[in-house]
Amino acid sequence: MEFDPIYFLESFPKILPFLPLTLYLAVIALIISVIGGLVLALILKANIPVLKQLALLYISFFRSIPSLVQLFLIYYGLPQLIPGMRVIDAITAAIIGLSVKNSAYLAEIFRAAISSVDKGQFEAAHSIGLSKVRTYFSIILPQATRNAIPATGNIFVGLIKETSLVFTLGVTEIFAKSKLLASASYKFLETFLAVAIIYWIVTIIFSYLQNLLEKKMNKPYKN
Repeated sequence: MEFDPIYFLESFPKILPFLPLTLYLAVIALIISVIGGLVLALILKANIPVLKQLALLYISFFRSIPSLVQLFLIYYGLPQLIPGMRVIDAITAAIIGLSVKNSAYLAEIFRAAISSVDKGQFEAAHSIGLSKVRTYFSIILPQATRNAIPATGNIFVGLIKETSLVFTLGVTEIFAKSKLLASASYKFLETFLAVAIIYWIVTIIFSYLQNLLEKKMNKPYKN
């Protein structure tokens, strides 16, 4: 079969209405992942007994399991153990599944970012009477945030692409819609090329915004 440019162009207006759901899944999962990753990183840095071991177990477990397996465990498996989870819809399960994995990755990114801040910053803060909590939130974390932005941006790009897995739970985002269109028309190349270009453009836009943010945050550090 020859490439059909007309159907290729017609695929975009059929797929694009589902882009907001893809972005919604990625953004909400990123917010939850950032919060979870920061909590885990602070636990690791604080060396709290038992909590540190549990955090390490969490990170090891969720970094080792494929995203698709995690989604299936949460949506299909957990309701067998926790009946109350049967009321959770597919979108909520997808957000939880994407969040628990990426929070494990972000925990290591944030831990490394915090560790990259000069220890002299801690000593200087303590010398002027700042508490440990205030030192972290006023001095350490703002600097660590600057160091963590590039890797966190990569996590978000990965999240956008990982949302394509949630079609297995019955969620119709851009990949699920393209799969339905391709199955109905047998125009697989045209349809999947269209959705690939949409992912590409979204990634380009986000990368541009990330670069602007990095430049803005780096200004105080430039001579």
